[in-house]
Amino acid sequence: MTYKESFIQFMVECGVLTFGEFTLKSGRVAPYFINCGNYKTGGQLRRLGEYYATCIHENNIPVETLFGPAYKGIPLAVSASTALSAKYEQEVYYCFDRKEAKDHGEGGMFVGKQLTDGEKVVIIDDVMTSGKALRESMPKLMGQAKVDVTGMVITVDRMEKGTGELSAVQEVKQEFGVTVYPIVTMADIVDAIKNDVVSGKEYLDKMLAYREQYGV
Repeated sequence: MTYKESFIQFMVECGVLTFGEFTLKSGRVAPYFINCGNYKTGGQLRRLGEYYATCIHENNIPVETLFGPAYKGIPLAVSASTALSAKYEQEVYYCFDRKEAKDHGEGGMFVGKQLTDGEKVVIIDDVMTSGKALRESMPKLMGQAKVDVTGMVITVDRMEKGTGELSAVQEVKQEFGVTVYPIVTMADIVDAIKNDVVSGKEYLDKMLAYREQYGV
């Protein structure tokens, strides 16, 4: 079993990936739903960090610091940096932003590694729907230092059209030149259902129809 197939099983086991009929914020009615808020235990977070670390390692993404956008990205960056150290003996820093700059104590907008010019930074987030997290993160990062954002790692690429014909992943690549590396894509999830890695064949026709209508 590949690490991608293992991750899809893990999402289903944690109740993060479910099948049915779900009305999304966009108004689209999807036959699947991804709720990363269902990662709730230390053990789940440890395994999640290992999948992020494997994705970074497999794609040879240059990295010195992992940045987790507040708030959801904070535990993700921490767990991924821990996993890189434990699994690959690769020591990287991590940092995250505050929602509001602190005007006392050490002050500033960032907690953890204080960024410097030229530093290779990878942004860690959960699922990209519109690209909002990256669009908000880039000016914060560049306001701290002229860093080199070498990539962004997310759990799932939904491979859906955004506001136009491109997906959110394609849009941010076009706008910022940042490559987004998903641990898995919706195509991987469809293949996992077809190959009995996870159950859900009763939803397969609806998933393929949804991909036909909204997919890229």
